[in-house]
Amino acid sequence: MLKVSGVITITTDFGHKGPFAAVMRGVILTRNPDAHVIDLAHDIPPHWPPEAGFWISRSYKYFPRGTIHMAIVDPGVGTERDILLVEHDDHIFIAPDNGLLGPLLDSSDQSRVWTLDTERLGSLQLAQPSETFHGRDIFAPVAAELAAGRLSLSQAGNPAKDWTPGWVDEPDVAGKRVAGIIITIDAFGNLISNIDESLIAGFDEPVASIAGHEIPMLSSYGRAKPGQLLALKNSFGVVEVAKAEGSAAEGLGLERGAPLVISNGYTT
Repeated sequence: MLKVSGVITITTDFGHKGPFAAVMRGVILTRNPDAHVIDLAHDIPPHWPPEAGFWISRSYKYFPRGTIHMAIVDPGVGTERDILLVEHDDHIFIAPDNGLLGPLLDSSDQSRVWTLDTERLGSLQLAQPSETFHGRDIFAPVAAELAAGRLSLSQAGNPAKDWTPGWVDEPDVAGKRVAGIIITIDAFGNLISNIDESLIAGFDEPVASIAGHEIPMLSSYGRAKPGQLLALKNSFGVVEVAKAEGSAAEGLGLERGAPLVISNGYTT
């Protein structure tokens, strides 16, 4: 049986305006004062589960085993959509079944998955949940009880073998060419893709093609001149496109979903 660490991470699209994220922390700490609650990200674009799933899948391994990772990007709140409880790689994940955890689940056949059954939670004395704030009324209490070790995944849900797949296709690999998309943009305007560095490990001269530009891959931001576009393998193990001392997103006029191709050598 997985031993919980007492740590809970929270990822949402709530932003930092208003009390929503703080209220969830309050609910958790009221039930479990010893919990260590960490805000992973609250600036996920509204209603865009793929970015939340991307950051969770790339970040969870930096937390202790037995951490509870709660993700709420939930355009289907108040409908019949399920809530997933997942044990994966000695971590626990709680998220709506809307594709957010699809890539994580599809990448491993070792994950154990349940759908939350609120009828099993009578002992938790949950209030009647709001139709618009399940993060406060369902996710947070369940996460608190799991982190305290008073609730197990099998007690909270029913085994599941099917879930909603991710919204974004995996990169297409064809010989010495990998095609993916920009999955997120960070605060510096760096365009972060879903192309894992392992997919281009055999490339002698990787070149990024995006928005009509062919951009060399360098080892770090400091290897480029101010204002120069560059691509690199970032600290989370994926390819990103950057602009030295500037914003690649603004310079190229690109948003999430923009196509990116990595080739072995220049094509023009």
